[in-house]
Amino acid sequence: MSIAKEFKEFALKGNVMDLAVGVIIGGAFGKIVDSIVGDLIMPLVSRVFGGLDFSNYYLALSGQTAGLSLVEAKKLGAVFAYGSFITVAFNFVILAFIIFMMVKQMNRMYRQEAPAVQAPAVTSEDVLLLREIRDSLRK
Repeated sequence: MSIAKEFKEFALKGNVMDLAVGVIIGGAFGKIVDSIVGDLIMPLVSRVFGGLDFSNYYLALSGQTAGLSLVEAKKLGAVFAYGSFITVAFNFVILAFIIFMMVKQMNRMYRQEAPAVQAPAVTSEDVLLLREIRDSLRK
């Protein structure tokens, strides 16, 4: 079997296509969550903490003067951007929670749709007796 044919079989399997769709939707969903966190949630958190903008919190590692924005400080040298990390970590927590809730709902739907497994029918005494007789005659 040629490599091209093997690759075609691999790429056209349902699982690979599902994964590709999932990655594309996940990327778009990640952008939505970034927007929710950056544009809606973090301003509220900032307001609660006295108007602080977490995304611009950093420690200068190259002697930058205090009060510069994060972008300006990065142009001048290395910075320890812990505010950006806080924002990204918050994004992750929200995204993980949303995915958890989606998986929980999907599992609930699968449990409801699963057909009930029927117990095997009880074999009557007559059939059991006939089986015993058959087995004893074979011996």
